[in-house]
Amino acid sequence: MTNIRIKAVDVYHAKKVINNDFYIDHFKGINGKDITHFLEIMGRKQRYQIDNLEENSITMAIEASKGVLKKAGLEGKDIDMIIFSTQVPEVTVPTNAMFLHNAIGAKKGTVIYDMNANCAGMTIAVEQASRYMLSSKHVNKALVVGSDYLSLLADPNDAMTYANFGDASSAVILEKTEEDTGFIDAMFEVDSENRNNILYPHKGLSHAIKAGGRADSMLWLPFDGTMSLPYTYEQFEAILDRNDLTIDDVNAFCLSQFAKANIDKIQERFAIPDEKIVYAGDRYGYTGTSSPFIALYEGIESGQIKRGDLLLFWTIGGGHEFITMLYKY
Repeated sequence: MTNIRIKAVDVYHAKKVINNDFYIDHFKGINGKDITHFLEIMGRKQRYQIDNLEENSITMAIEASKGVLKKAGLEGKDIDMIIFSTQVPEVTVPTNAMFLHNAIGAKKGTVIYDMNANCAGMTIAVEQASRYMLSSKHVNKALVVGSDYLSLLADPNDAMTYANFGDASSAVILEKTEEDTGFIDAMFEVDSENRNNILYPHKGLSHAIKAGGRADSMLWLPFDGTMSLPYTYEQFEAILDRNDLTIDDVNAFCLSQFAKANIDKIQERFAIPDEKIVYAGDRYGYTGTSSPFIALYEGIESGQIKRGDLLLFWTIGGGHEFITMLYKY
């Protein structure tokens, strides 16, 4: 039986490290607010951010892709499909994947495209690529990349964006295998009632270009992030039940690194031991679309995740849109 497995994963992040003290001083200076507790809730200690004009979402994706190809012992010509997930595209025409295709020397017959499902994007891209590969006899290896230059859109007056975001990219190689491993299942949940809570540009591209609207930073209206948790609990239980699994069968959890407080609540709800939770948001900041796969990378590097482990991925995109995915690594 043909399955789709993760052959290799790699990460590239910006080089500048910014610690919490900078942001605490910044917000005390502009509005007298102490954001120390906020940073504790989000689980931040430092974050990597771009500080030059040479780097962006595309350049980070290229570096991560070259790294993962080297790890996998592959060349660009070996790749049959490229999916580039980003919510901060460097260009809208042509596809950002076009630049990645060129940089790695991929062949002309490669399937390439960009996708944007905000922070849920890379996880959905891996799910979509896995299903596509299972249905196509011509696509045997896929490169899926998630890359967000989130600090570019940060509002210096808003702690949620300015003090929270980090800039990084993750790349994975998917390949067909006859081994009992790889993609298992995925579930989605969408609540579009919250579609106006997080916006960029604030009033849309047409207003930004023609009517003097703002396009310099992301609009992030305050909302209760814990509202996502009931959906999350239901999804975990449902996807495990329909695959005849229990929470104890899961070896590692690669969850959205958006807020450590949410991870803590999930961990408490299901009595998950610490050694099964991978957390890297304290070092990377919140990196958006690549977030769960940075957790995967760090879990592998630290030895928390090993071949044969059952992984549960979960993340959320603006609006909101959830995906929970089971993968045997």
